[in-house]
Amino acid sequence: MAEARTVGYVRAAVLGYARVSTSDQTTDLQVRALQAAGCTRIYQDLGVSGSTPRQKRPQLREALRELQTGDTLVIWKLDRLGRSVLDLVTLLNDLRVRGIRIRSLTEDLDTETIMGRAMLHMCALFAEVERDLIVERTKEGHRAARARGSRFGRPPKLDRASLLIARDRLAEGKSSAKELAAALKVSKSTLYRELGKLRREQDGKVAGNAVER
Repeated sequence: MAEARTVGYVRAAVLGYARVSTSDQTTDLQVRALQAAGCTRIYQDLGVSGSTPRQKRPQLREALRELQTGDTLVIWKLDRLGRSVLDLVTLLNDLRVRGIRIRSLTEDLDTETIMGRAMLHMCALFAEVERDLIVERTKEGHRAARARGSRFGRPPKLDRASLLIARDRLAEGKSSAKELAAALKVSKSTLYRELGKLRREQDGKVAGNAVER
């Protein structure tokens, strides 16, 4: 289980965040660097992977809640906030909009400087490329799946066996459309629509057989 702790108890405008991926790792190096950078409160998530969503990193969540306009968030390295470029840029932009300064010690990134802002724009560009690649890979996956016969979209509300039983009971007068729709947990219009599709499908098969003869 991930462990989390906070170093320091005095409210400060310069907050630090450290993270390690496994519980047997230590944040000592990060903490020393953050303290040297002027952080008087440092939030730490221990045993938390960089791919873990923000919502499941308690100390990062707490740090983001604590930060106010004019404050500074210092990290040892950008990947401490997240390994996905898309998620990282989203978080950095959120902080920038809130008027919070971001410093990354390893990359020498500081959003108060021209170079830091330029680097942030470059990260945003990479995030856009990553987003486009994800969309393209998803489309390719769908095309390949369709070629294999897979279907996408909402699953049908009625299976074929249920439709055949409903059709026969309606034809024999054993049940009304209202009763069948209630039993199958669909609306009457849905039941009629699916029965219409079934009828057209069967009519097509009959016509096909007649042509073959």
